[in-house]
Amino acid sequence: MADKQDDDAMYTINEGDYVVLKRGDIFKAVQIQSRKKMAFEKQWFFLDNAVGHLYGTTFEILPGGSLQPQKQKDALSSTDAMEAGTDNRNIVDDGKSQKLTRDDIETLKEQGLKGQEIIQQLIDNSSTFRDKTEYAQDKYIKKKKKKYESTVSILKPTCRILALMYHGREPGKICHLRYDTLAQMLTLANIHAGSKVLVFETCAGLVLGAVMERMGGYGSVIQMYPGGGPVRAGVESFGFPPPFHDTLHDFPICQVNALLAGTLDTSAKDPNTDATHPHVAAEETATQPATVQRDGPEEASMDTNASGHCGDQRVDEERERGKEAKAELKRAKQEQRRKRLEAAAAQLEGRNADGLVIASRFHPCPVLMSLLRFLAPSRPFVVYSQYKEPLVDCFTKLKEQGGTVNLRLTDTWLRHYQVLPNRTHPVLLMSGGGGYLLSGTTVATEQSAPATSAADLSQEPAPKRLKASES
Repeated sequence: MADKQDDDAMYTINEGDYVVLKRGDIFKAVQIQSRKKMAFEKQWFFLDNAVGHLYGTTFEILPGGSLQPQKQKDALSSTDAMEAGTDNRNIVDDGKSQKLTRDDIETLKEQGLKGQEIIQQLIDNSSTFRDKTEYAQDKYIKKKKKKYESTVSILKPTCRILALMYHGREPGKICHLRYDTLAQMLTLANIHAGSKVLVFETCAGLVLGAVMERMGGYGSVIQMYPGGGPVRAGVESFGFPPPFHDTLHDFPICQVNALLAGTLDTSAKDPNTDATHPHVAAEETATQPATVQRDGPEEASMDTNASGHCGDQRVDEERERGKEAKAELKRAKQEQRRKRLEAAAAQLEGRNADGLVIASRFHPCPVLMSLLRFLAPSRPFVVYSQYKEPLVDCFTKLKEQGGTVNLRLTDTWLRHYQVLPNRTHPVLLMSGGGGYLLSGTTVATEQSAPATSAADLSQEPAPKRLKASES
């Protein structure tokens, strides 16, 4: 019984969940919060009424911003039985086929007609709708739905949906990584539950979230991050439960060489806070006497006012307590950061990782050469780049260094096709490129080949067997 309730909660929209709003081909990731106004595609609404419904439900936006589940029966279902023309050669787009004007449409909106009813009115008042082909009629209805219908679908976040969202809205944030290329990366890196995977990416956490989703909360993921801290905006959009985050570790890429050399000091404090803290303390001590000197004459002239003196003392005490609280919070953060660094270093010290995934805007060659040392033999790795030249450098370097086999440098081609009766052709608009992938497998290089003796070298190779001459 408990398992059934958990399954129902998994497919039901709950408050605090991360969801994806969809309208047409536009996506947006948000969090369900009570009485929070959401703006999406020039419309605003509240998501309170969506709680308790199943994922994938399409809601109608009512006046006032409330949501109502859309009825299953479509008001435009009668158009399916309408007569359709054989071709569109006699239809002229002169702007005179529609009898309704813009003022008439605004009047219909003021009367409270819904989007489906307005579209039905447009169809009834169009003199050329019945002369159009069936495909042209569907295209006309879809165009009017996009303009007049106020609906939104709420979906459960998945790797594919979030990849489509980022690629459609902000492709630069994910290095123009397309969803089919991301799927190939997960396959080539052999991401599965129970494995230990290294991830170095600057794609807003999309690749990291995709790896965690594929692993299902089993195993461990070590994020190698550049800069001051890891970026996980895309991971938050997935809405993973807490057990998923327990398998996630992070390690700064600038400390990799120290870890390989055995000189990593996990007890060291954050250099940024250490560098700024003495200056802040010096400024506080330098400004404090000036304040005392400036307030000195006033306090001397007001010695008889005991209440004012007590008030200043209370202010100083509160200020000191605030400084102590900030210092305690800083020490707690440093201790937490140190523990995370120790846990990630313990994961990497074994050098037995099962996979490596790199997708970054930086040149991948130095990162790849450093992180390959943490992979166990016979383990896959994959590197993504928007351009081909950085991966060519990596390919050449790996060939020279050795230790890898089955190196492949590929690009991806994706094209959508319209498949209809007697009308099948590729869609005119398509993605220009999906980037390039370099994949391979590591091999053990510690054991050298057996040395050949001098006697073996002195022996001449056996002559080739000659073919018998035909008589």
